[in-house]
This record gives sequence, C-alpha cells and structure tokens, in this order.
Amino acid sequence: MHVAGVDEAGRGPLIGPMVVAIAAVSREKEDLLVRIGVRDSKALTPSRRRALRALLERVLDYYALRVVEPAEIDEAASRGQLNLLEARVFAELVRQAMSRVELEVVYIDSPDPVPERFGRLLASLVGERVRVVAENNADARYAVVSAASIIAKTERDRIVEELKKKYGDFGSGYPSDPKTREFAERWLREHGEPPPFARKSWSTWSALARKRTLDEFSA
Repeated sequence: MHVAGVDEAGRGPLIGPMVVAIAAVSREKEDLLVRIGVRDSKALTPSRRRALRALLERVLDYYALRVVEPAEIDEAASRGQLNLLEARVFAELVRQAMSRVELEVVYIDSPDPVPERFGRLLASLVGERVRVVAENNADARYAVVSAASIIAKTERDRIVEELKKKYGDFGSGYPSDPKTREFAERWLREHGEPPPFARKSWSTWSALARKRTLDEFSA
C-alpha cells in the first residue's frame, strides 16, 4: 500500500501560475524521505530544494504535477471558487495516482482554514477508494506532503525564472514584494493593463491603477 501527499506552490502571488504536486511512496519508504532531509519546502534554501527534487524523482514510487495558469485562477476567483478549483486539481492528481499505485491514504495541505471542510469536498470528488486527511500545515507534519511541496515549489521557481528571462526581473511575484510592485506599476504605465502571465483579478492591479490615475491627476 502507498501513502500520498498533495501540496501547492504559488496560490497567492500576483504573477505566475500555481503549481500543484502529488507524491506517493510505499509505507516502507516513508522513513527514507525523512532520512534524506525532506521537509517543508519553505524551510529549505532554493539549492537544497533543487537537490532534494533530484533525489525525490528517484525515491518516490509516483509523482505528478499540474500547472494552473493565471487565466484559470482568475476565472475561479471571479466566482469566489478558488478553493473549489484547488480541490478539483487535487482530485485530478489523486485519481491519476490511484490508476498507477494502490493508495491507502492521501494527506492534503488544506488551503481552507477549516481543513475538515476541504477534506470533505476533496473526498466527494475522489470517491471512497482512498482515505483523505486534510490538515493545515500538513507540509510541516508529513514527509510525503513535504515531498509534494518541494516538487511544486521547484517547478514554480523554474517557470518564474523562464518568465523573468522573457519579461524582466519582477521579484518574487508576491504583492508585498517592492520589486514586484515596481514591475507591476511600470507595466501598467507602458501597457495600460496587467501582463498575460499575471492574475488580473487580484485587487493589487485595481489599486495600482487608481494610484496611477491619482498621480496623473495631481501632476
């Protein structure tokens, strides 16, 4: 029997996609993940995450990821269904895993502050053949979720670096990052609308547009 973990990277940024990953190992290999140093990706340096990603690709019995582009995120966010979108992507990956390995339980890092609610939603989407355990901060509690978080984070980092090569350095992509805000302000001045690789529904864009209007009016 196998256990799996699911986690995402990039739910909140202004720029770039969200990446969701699933990782699965046999019960006998769970301790091996701990021994090679797998833990929450946020607690690791970028170089350590990359090194562990290479190890995980050899150690895991199964892994997969799904890139959720900004347009898909915007569509769900505009209807207030971001958690539903995430649950559907999680379920998609779990069903794929179930076709490849025999899953006993899947641990989920819940985006919902009420993890039981998200767990019930996901269980309804995947059916009763696998037990679903949803917890907040599961990436810090279960090594198999930590493995998924490392895969998701390294993949998002790779995509972000490719975007920077094409469009310039926009920092972390998070609204709180001054470099990201500076990039966003400059893009709006030059193009009049958010870039195609950004979440246009994020309120940061409307706030920056209002600021731009006020600046122009007071100039």
